[in-house]
Amino acid sequence: MAKVEVTSASSKLKQFGKGLKSEWNRIVWPSKNELGRQLAAVLIVSVITGLLIVLADFGSEKLINFLVNL
Repeated sequence: MAKVEVTSASSKLKQFGKGLKSEWNRIVWPSKNELGRQLAAVLIVSVITGLLIVLADFGSEKLINFLVNL
């Protein structure tokens, strides 16, 4: 019969904490300058995408109204 290793909840929690700390130390945080550029890019793309959706909605509304009123 194989020997089954029993681990307690506290030892599993300690292992999780060590792994979490190890992964946290591997994170490379962006500089303020890089973060600002990325934020600006996200905002610009979001505004452009929003405008495209508004234009598509407006155009489809006008097209449907035109087709209904034929």
